[in-house]
Amino acid sequence: MIQRRNFLISGLLTTAMAMAARSAEAVESVALPAPDQGKLATDAGFWSAVRDLYDVDRSIANLENGYWGIMARPVLETYVENIQRVNRQNTVYARKSFDDDFDAARARVATALGVAHEDIALTRGATEALQTLIAGYNKLKPGDAVLYADLDYDSMQYAMDALATRRGVTVKTFAIPEPATREAVLETYRKVLEETPNAKLLLVTHVSHRTGLVMPVRDIAAMARAKGVDIILDAAHSWGQLPFDVTDLGVDFIGFNLHKWIGAPVGLGCFYIGKGRLADIDIHMGNKDWPLDDIRSRIHTGTLNFGAALTLPAAIELHESIGVAAKNARVTYLRNYWVERVAGISAIEVLTPNDPTMHAGITSFRIKGKTSKDDNNALVARLRDEFKVLTVRRAGVAAGQCIRVAPAVYTTEAEVDRLVAALTIVAAS
Repeated sequence: MIQRRNFLISGLLTTAMAMAARSAEAVESVALPAPDQGKLATDAGFWSAVRDLYDVDRSIANLENGYWGIMARPVLETYVENIQRVNRQNTVYARKSFDDDFDAARARVATALGVAHEDIALTRGATEALQTLIAGYNKLKPGDAVLYADLDYDSMQYAMDALATRRGVTVKTFAIPEPATREAVLETYRKVLEETPNAKLLLVTHVSHRTGLVMPVRDIAAMARAKGVDIILDAAHSWGQLPFDVTDLGVDFIGFNLHKWIGAPVGLGCFYIGKGRLADIDIHMGNKDWPLDDIRSRIHTGTLNFGAALTLPAAIELHESIGVAAKNARVTYLRNYWVERVAGISAIEVLTPNDPTMHAGITSFRIKGKTSKDDNNALVARLRDEFKVLTVRRAGVAAGQCIRVAPAVYTTEAEVDRLVAALTIVAAS
């Protein structure tokens, strides 16, 4: 009986390894045509091939791709296989193989980010990653100040606010000016750092989920460092949408999302802690599963989605097969496509500048004078129901609420044309 049970377990594991190999091959076998580098954003053949990798509901023009990203078909197929595998094997797999596979996924993320394996910990999303970094940052003492802007993400703002009770600090907030030029943004950060000599921690969002504004992180980090201020960087919307070198940003604490622009299954993120900075983040809830010098002691997710974690390498493989330069070129082109076509409509305020260093694919707008929740909810509903264009209202911007437009690599010009036509009618009504 024992011999038979061992045979069955061995068979299950052999089948699992074979399925994993087939899943990897399914993604690696995706053959995209080489794009014309001279027209990277508009190469019709290349982007048609990319769109063919995604099963998209085209009954509505979905320009709300900032929430989470559709998995490409090969990634979805890998995910389904992994879910079936884990469900079938249950604890036979979980007890024997998951830890090694999870760590292999962590290593794949580190490689993709260009950082050391030991500097990355996986989480269930960017929110968990950033809350962990903010709550765990232990260099604060009563009387210190922490800073954040209106364009930072709500949950991260809440976590910064909680430091008043947790660490006894003062929380200072400030607004990013409109129109948001590079010079105005840098001057805003320079001024708030100058006016807050007791500041020790600054939250910065690489790409704002509210307006799409891209912050000049490296320059802000240099200013903060000169004042003895650490930065926690929210990179939820930048990895996969912007090309950048983590080690070139000058930031030691960064939270990433993996189910937005990387295209992994929902429920995945990670954080990075720079060399020599691990001790500045507390052990997570007394976590004793890992040594104090292991970054994994700084997070304890509990049981998570095994299948999602196993699919992470496949998602990164697909992301890299398209290429971040191509993805950035495409979503930036689609942003410019609609912004240029509404530029002559005086009633429409576009909330990112045309400076290519200050935006990627996401950009928000508002109808002049329409700054309330009700105004913007009504417009989102009208765009959706009358014009079949999906957008989303964003609150929290100091100058007033707005509507976010976030195209994806599978978005077509025709879908963006529907937005332009709709806004032309709305602005005239």
